[in-house]
Parts: sequence; C-alpha cells; structure tokens
Amino acid sequence: MRHSCVLWICWSQQMSRNMQEWDKAMQYDGSRSEITKPGHRKLLFDTQALVRLLEDSGFTIQQAKVFVNMLVNTTNSNMDIMYNDMVTKTQQEIMLQKVMSHIAAVKKDMIILEKSEFSTLLAENEDMMNKVCLDNKLDVNLEKSQVKEMVSCLVKTRRKWKMYRHVTQNNMKIDTEVAGLKTMLESHKLDTRLNKPRSLLHHI
Repeated sequence: MRHSCVLWICWSQQMSRNMQEWDKAMQYDGSRSEITKPGHRKLLFDTQALVRLLEDSGFTIQQAKVFVNMLVNTTNSNMDIMYNDMVTKTQQEIMLQKVMSHIAAVKKDMIILEKSEFSTLLAENEDMMNKVCLDNKLDVNLEKSQVKEMVSCLVKTRRKWKMYRHVTQNNMKIDTEVAGLKTMLESHKLDTRLNKPRSLLHHI
C-alpha cells in the first residue's frame, strides 16, 4: 500500500509543475465527496482523509486537493463507462412495459389484418360462388334452349313422318283401288267378250 502511494506521489509531483494555474483556480470544499451516477448509484469516500494522507506523504495542500479532484473525475469517467449500458430495475420494468405494449399493439394489428384478410377472402369466395351460379344458370338455360330446339325438331320430324306415312297409306289405298278397278274392268271386258257370241247365238 505504501509502495503504491509513493508511485502516485512521484507521478503527481511531475504533473503538478504544469498545473500551477489550475491549482489556483480550483476551489475545493474539503467535504466528503459524493459521486452519483445514472441509476442512483453512489460512490462515497472521505476526501479529507485522503488529502491528509497525501499531505503526510509529502504533498502540499494544493497538490493533494488537485490529486483528489483528479481522482474524483477519473472515478466518474470509469463509472460512466461501467454503468453506461446498465439500467435500474425500475427502468427495466418501464422498458418491459413498453415492449409488452408494443407486442400487444402488434398482436392487435395482426388480428385486425387477419380479420380483414378473412373478410376479403369471404367476399372473394362469395363473388366466385355468384359467378359460378350465374355461369351454371346460363349453361342450364342454354341447354334448355337446345333441348327445346331438339324437341321442336323432333316434333316437326314426327309430323312430317306422320304426313308421309299418311300420304303413303293413301297412295297405297289408291293403288289398291286402282288395281281393283283395273281387275274389275278386265273382268267386265272378259265377260263382254264371252257374252257377245252367246247373244249372237241367241238371236239366231
């Protein structure tokens, strides 16, 4: 411990020659130093006792005060570096609440988005179903129209066939009657030929 103090004394004596003006301008209250850093971290030590220790080691009062102030500033810098990325429990809870709030907002947005997408899909499905129903209705109407045309054609064909059959039957009847008449005529002719000699013989 005494060896470390001697090293600090040598270094401080060299630095003190270049810091005379700063010595005069420096105001030191001689009270207990309280170093407060972010997060309410405090480093307390008795600067007056440290000044007396330095005086006992050969420093003047001004040099001891300058050294103590340099020590305070160095400690502040080290604490800044050490605790720069640290947070208190309260800050951590606040940050956690912010994160949870952000997560809740994201979940809400996701739910809204899902509902919106579901509504969009439902509307698209309804449109598709309506289109399919309309297409099917058009197809059915077209098939009905085609069936009606086919039935109409069949009815016309049937009527024509009936007329043709009726005409054919009439023609067959006419042909039969004509044939019968021809047969009767030939029979009468034959009878006339046979009866003519008989009538001549009867007159004789």
